[in-house]
Amino acid sequence: MSKKILLMIVLVLSLAACGTAEVEPTAVPPTVSPSNTEATANTGGGMGAGMGGNMRDRHHAPIPEEYTAVANPIEADEASLARGAEVYETHCVSCHGDEAMGDGPAAVGLDPAPVPIARTSRMMGDDYLFYRVSEGGSMEPFNSSMPAWKDILDEDARWDVLNYVRALGSGDVEPQFRGGVEMSAEEEAAKHAEMIAAGVEQELFTQEDGDVFLAVHDEINALQEEGVEEMGSGPDEMLPLMLSMLVEDGRITQEEADTFTFVHDSLEETGLMQ
Repeated sequence: MSKKILLMIVLVLSLAACGTAEVEPTAVPPTVSPSNTEATANTGGGMGAGMGGNMRDRHHAPIPEEYTAVANPIEADEASLARGAEVYETHCVSCHGDEAMGDGPAAVGLDPAPVPIARTSRMMGDDYLFYRVSEGGSMEPFNSSMPAWKDILDEDARWDVLNYVRALGSGDVEPQFRGGVEMSAEEEAAKHAEMIAAGVEQELFTQEDGDVFLAVHDEINALQEEGVEEMGSGPDEMLPLMLSMLVEDGRITQEEADTFTFVHDSLEETGLMQ
């Protein structure tokens, strides 16, 4: 059985289970680091009160029944992307930035900061994305400044802008506005290194663990660029599937996958991951 067929089966089974009022993404169980088994003691619930401290809660937020299993009815063709670009320029670029990486000028000082939706949108299903765009972020557990766009944009406009954001993330369209600060690959790598350094300083994990995390992160990015996306409603479903694919392909070991999960959860729970 091919990987594509297997992934389609997984997705169908996950959607078939959506019969209750709320659907909660599958949680990734905590993983003990192979090289720092005591680090889990430093990731308690009392940490992460600052910016992004409730990111894990946001990732686990259930999807309301009215949005469960909805699918984008609009093809991401040239016309839709053009309409979506116009919506993005008018309503989104000031906070989310040119490349939808959360670096727009209006994002300064926002807590929580705008998410890098060009990337996260590629790891989330239509239902979750449409829910978040429609309802905004004023409610628990999001508590963000994002308005409820259902009060401003009709359904087609919301689907068009989601098509555009996903196209930004996949590289199918080029950023065309000046609402954010473009981050080079070197700058992005420096930001990630800074995040890992902060985790090591807080004794959440070792530098060796952090190096493994960064290497696996690069492999995940490469897998996304190869067109592997939309394999679940949220990152709690997407990440395990991508890690399993990388292990199966021999690109990483199972130990490296476990270390990545451990570091990822540690950064997320303490609010270091932005």
